[in-house]
Amino acid sequence: MLTPSTALEPQSGNGFSRMFKPGRLTLGVLFAIESYAGDAPTMRNQIALAKRAEQAGFAALGVRDVPLRDPGFGDLGQIYDPWTWLGYAAAHTESIALFTAAIVLPLRHPLHTAKAAASVDRLTDGRLVLGIASGDREVEFPAFGVSREQRGELFREQVGYLKTAWGESFPEIAGSYGVLSGADPVPKPVARRVPLIVTGNSQQSIEWIASEADGWITYPRRYDVQADLIRSWHQAVEVAAPGAFKPFAQPYHIDLVENPNEMPTPIHGGHRLGRNWLLKHLEFLEHVGANHVLFNLKYGSRPAGEVLEELAEYVVPRFPAHSAD
Repeated sequence: MLTPSTALEPQSGNGFSRMFKPGRLTLGVLFAIESYAGDAPTMRNQIALAKRAEQAGFAALGVRDVPLRDPGFGDLGQIYDPWTWLGYAAAHTESIALFTAAIVLPLRHPLHTAKAAASVDRLTDGRLVLGIASGDREVEFPAFGVSREQRGELFREQVGYLKTAWGESFPEIAGSYGVLSGADPVPKPVARRVPLIVTGNSQQSIEWIASEADGWITYPRRYDVQADLIRSWHQAVEVAAPGAFKPFAQPYHIDLVENPNEMPTPIHGGHRLGRNWLLKHLEFLEHVGANHVLFNLKYGSRPAGEVLEELAEYVVPRFPAHSAD
């Protein structure tokens, strides 16, 4: 049976170490690495752009879990199955972290998630950082025969399941997803388990996330609100796991314009702005305790390649990826 979860130990995977260190901010970029109208990207030149991001010093490549096309939601992510796409991206890169932002746990059997994540983790020498979520697209839950109202409870159960499946040999597990007995989920991750980063609140309290996860990624907000939230997060971690480092991350839509001094104007999930204001914003986030920002280029007005080159020259050197432990 699953046992109650306790505060988690720090993780040692190469991906986690590349992305996160106390008091420092790194940058990532989310697939699809392009700007596009509507919900479907072209997915052209993605590997070339991913390689350029790795060479430039970005810490992570982000991958979405969008199983169904929902016209009302407006974004298909990288279109392809996240595990298939991770394998493809991993085979063409060497050191950059692979960050799921995020796998929707209640829509998958935890044994499938445990095996897929541990497989990517081992095949990449610990580059996987597993962002997880409870799901927010209403159309998906009836399609998978899952109760949307129970997604928070199922999410908590799956987190415990994953830790047990990765952390024990021949574990005994009984719950909503069946009974596991006399068989061992393999492979096991490189570290004690794949690092778990909760996305949004996933129907949980900040105290639960601070206790049960290895970090938190949540959405951008007004500067003062986000600063208070980041401080609250680190305080919650200190209470739940004294002395532990559990990072804070956020996604960020940017439309990086050619004028480096153009002031920020709001867009969905971020800003249209010049690079000098982007640097100021990132320095502010680092100052208040953020540890990673994952760029989304969907709403950009310039080609993604141009944006990556400008970021590589002027922004990433200020917030480079960490050397893996």
